[in-house]
Amino acid sequence: MKPSLAARVVNRFAPRLLVLLMDLGLTGFAFLCAWLLRFNFVIDPANWHWYHPAALLLVRLLVFLWLQPFAGVIRHTGLEDVVRIGWAITLSSLLVGTLSYAGWQLLGSSRLYIPVSILAIEYFICLVLLITVRFLVRYVYRVLVASPISESRPVLIYGAGEVGIHTKDMLLRDPDRRVLGFIDDNPAKAQKTVHGFRVYAPREAAALFLQSAHKPDVVLAINQLSLQRRTEITNFLLRYQVTVKVIPSVRQWIDGELSTQQIRDVQIDDLLGRPAIELDREAVDQLVRGEVVLVTGAAGSIGSELVRQLLNHGPRELVLIDQAESALHDLVLSLPASIRAQTRLTPLLADVSDARRMRQLFARTRPGFVIHAAAYKHVPLMEAHPYEAVRVNVLGTRVVADLAVQFGVRRFVLVSTDKAVNPTNVMGATKRLAEQYVQSLNTRSRCRFIVTRFGNVLGSSGSVVPLFRQQIAAGGPVTVTHPDVIRYFMTIPEACQLVLDATVMGRGGEVFVFDMGAPVRIADLARQMIRLSGYEVDTDIALQFTGLRPGEKLYEELLSDTETTLPTHHPKIKVARLTEPEPYRLRQAYDQLQLALDYTDETQLVRILKGLLPEYISNNSPYSRFDQRPLVPVLRS
Repeated sequence: MKPSLAARVVNRFAPRLLVLLMDLGLTGFAFLCAWLLRFNFVIDPANWHWYHPAALLLVRLLVFLWLQPFAGVIRHTGLEDVVRIGWAITLSSLLVGTLSYAGWQLLGSSRLYIPVSILAIEYFICLVLLITVRFLVRYVYRVLVASPISESRPVLIYGAGEVGIHTKDMLLRDPDRRVLGFIDDNPAKAQKTVHGFRVYAPREAAALFLQSAHKPDVVLAINQLSLQRRTEITNFLLRYQVTVKVIPSVRQWIDGELSTQQIRDVQIDDLLGRPAIELDREAVDQLVRGEVVLVTGAAGSIGSELVRQLLNHGPRELVLIDQAESALHDLVLSLPASIRAQTRLTPLLADVSDARRMRQLFARTRPGFVIHAAAYKHVPLMEAHPYEAVRVNVLGTRVVADLAVQFGVRRFVLVSTDKAVNPTNVMGATKRLAEQYVQSLNTRSRCRFIVTRFGNVLGSSGSVVPLFRQQIAAGGPVTVTHPDVIRYFMTIPEACQLVLDATVMGRGGEVFVFDMGAPVRIADLARQMIRLSGYEVDTDIALQFTGLRPGEKLYEELLSDTETTLPTHHPKIKVARLTEPEPYRLRQAYDQLQLALDYTDETQLVRILKGLLPEYISNNSPYSRFDQRPLVPVLRS
């Protein structure tokens, strides 16, 4: 649509030269007013000397060129501009007064002297004129932008503090947005104005939302807003189907200034995340810098983020192992060239359960530090394919861990899951067995074997958040297995930072448990995501419950009934006190599992797992019939 004449005029900036000429013209007018006031509007040529205003204009021009009060955009005049104008007029008036007095004393001519009364009157008139004209232009601009000819989107700013004012100033420079005012929880600010904009209490804003045919967007602009308070505010606004937007923290502003490009819609990560973790960079640097680090499952959600974070600590070489060809290729291409130039990247296509291939890779690369993140993790899929779960999660871990011992790896980290606690499915049982095997090696080698255990990560492949986004984009329905299902969540970067921190503090044999925060009800998560997308639950997008899937729990645990934790120096990391596994019994069990794999007997595989792990009780699974048979069967070749 072609913009109207008014819109085109409004969106143009006045040239600096024009503003400077306007300021000088106002200076001349102010001097004339001051002269008339000084002589009671009696025009006497004897009192008028043309070089008085000329001297004032010349000095003020020089000072203006130095301090540049004309450089600001007039329609966005703020306190900084007012201060600069005040300094320019004050300094120029003092200089003129000093020069006129010096000329009178040195040259002995009273005609050179400009009366102090005229300078004082001119000072105040000029100051008021320059500031008033600027704010008048600003007001006219706001009225024109707010008129129907401008198709701008109305915006309310939640927070009438310093950050809110900065946000308002930035939004006023955007012709596509129109600021209506502020919302603030402080009752002392309600029904008052800040920089000419009204401050609404939340209750008044709610009434405004109900009355508005076109609901305004709301931008959250509160410094150091806690997660709980952000969630409360967002939920309050979503009740009125308002689009909620956020700005980044002040530290992330570009060159100390906020830009419109940095405003974005609230995402579910903003409501489930936690305060930023302070990573012990120096300790991680000492561990990683100059080292050959091998990461299995490097192309996965956790593995790829670990790779990105490790690159910041200067390893000599990063060995990236994954069996997913395209994902591994994409990972390497996505890494910045500047970082790749400092660290040698060695992407290797391999299956961790292939002992011969993995031995070749260890012999070629000789890693000093291994992070084992490769695993099958999807519960229903592994419940249907125990063969693959055992092959990769159990025997693949044994292959990589044994090679770490044989090739003198100094530190080995296993990335585990909360589903290994009191497992109710094949996937959780295989991860618990992998934990036990890694623990058993710690006392029989110089390598420090460390286990890290955490819950679901937001945005990982196959997790509920990407699934819900796809379902919402398709128009629904959004499917949840059970109304009471709850899960722990953390962001991928947070999980990886905690893995690196746990690696630094590990002395070998520990199972580190991460603080996952408060559990989240999945049904509430789905409702929140629907509302964040601008839809109403069960009106625009249906919410359906499909029933628990095979092996699925209603809730996850981070510790079993027999486990306790000890604190560490990191408030979000604890050490689980677990029963030490018997190495001989584990070796026997692994041989049994390998034999069952050779026979491709999946039923036998599950029975062996249940015999090894008495706490493994199947839930909603065809393998529940084996729960009463905890004995480990013996296979003969």
